[in-house]
Amino acid sequence: MKKKVIFLVDMQSFYASIEKAAHPELAHQPVIISGDPERRSGVVLAACPLAKKYGVQNASRLWEAQKQCPQAVVLRPRMQLYVDFSVQITNILNQFTDLVEVYSIDEQFLDVTASQRLFGDPLTIAKKIQSTIMNDMGIRARVGIGPNKILAKMACDQFAKKNENGIFQLDFDNIEGNMWKLPIEKLFGVGSKMERHLKRMGIRTIGHLANFPLHILKKRWGINGEVLWQTANGIDYSPVTVKTHDQRKAIGHHMTLPRDYDRLQDIKVVLLELSEEVARRARFKNYMGSTVSLGVRGASFETPTGFHRQLKLTSPTHFDIDIFHAACQLFQKYWDGLPVRSIGVTLSQLQTVHHYQLNLFDSELKKEKINQALDFIYIKYGPTALIRASSLSEAGQAFDRAGKIGGHYK
Repeated sequence: MKKKVIFLVDMQSFYASIEKAAHPELAHQPVIISGDPERRSGVVLAACPLAKKYGVQNASRLWEAQKQCPQAVVLRPRMQLYVDFSVQITNILNQFTDLVEVYSIDEQFLDVTASQRLFGDPLTIAKKIQSTIMNDMGIRARVGIGPNKILAKMACDQFAKKNENGIFQLDFDNIEGNMWKLPIEKLFGVGSKMERHLKRMGIRTIGHLANFPLHILKKRWGINGEVLWQTANGIDYSPVTVKTHDQRKAIGHHMTLPRDYDRLQDIKVVLLELSEEVARRARFKNYMGSTVSLGVRGASFETPTGFHRQLKLTSPTHFDIDIFHAACQLFQKYWDGLPVRSIGVTLSQLQTVHHYQLNLFDSELKKEKINQALDFIYIKYGPTALIRASSLSEAGQAFDRAGKIGGHYK
């Protein structure tokens, strides 16, 4: 079998690069893309390379970034524009292979194994992709090359992004001399909590993990321990597929609040709005779910608080009131009473609506007809044509969210 050649193509400072392409006068100025500076949700979404030289980092608070780089031009995000650019980039990549997997708005996997006869060796194809995206879109792309998705991802994140030409190839011949030398926290899938666990075991580099006895990792973390070990050894059998997002594992919606919410009645308003959004998305995708998860983060950055809990339902649902009741139950059980900054509701254990067990003690048909009517109004007249009275209160966010995409203004 021919050796696989997988690319991860990543757009450099995607949002900021788009804005610079749209505003040539900003070409030599540091640019920061952030939420509304007047609200607490002002977080750096993207910073151009010039701004990053001053220490500005993505996900930092805007006021901190402005202290580091006071001369930076701060622009609000235009999410619809960024989505449109992402779609155009996907169309460009489809010129090189029909196996393009959208990983995020600014990252895409490509399988170019069969494309080499048309476009040349991997390095040549990577350079052609870079020049095409730059010429057509005005955005610099970085390309990680590997025999599978995990090595392509590591090649891009840890090496191509730091190379002058923005291209790096990582395979089993050079994994020991490159990836294994990196600190363990650089491994894809290792968060801060796992980092602490691994370092307590004396595992400080990716190479340490790759050569650690597998049976010990499996005994401690089960299948997750084996996945970590395989990742450290560059083992990944998942194919590049255009149908990655066809089968959803969960449907959720998260909201960063514009101020501290410390009253239960106000938080319930937000929970209801989130439940409505999750339920509507599930219905549009023809899914029902059996588990409701609730994630809450406290208002303090210095001493983080919050929780993430889930509740198994007695029967699958895609109705907002069912999801809302479960979310309220979780919140009232686990909330510590401290102010809340962000909340997320998720429906998981999904199944199609075509086959499910009816609940004999619930009026499913009545709820189905009501929600069909609501969905019709939503599609025809927009998200704010019909809302609950609670959303008209000071705590409601329905009107504000209606003008956003992905939590940011269009």
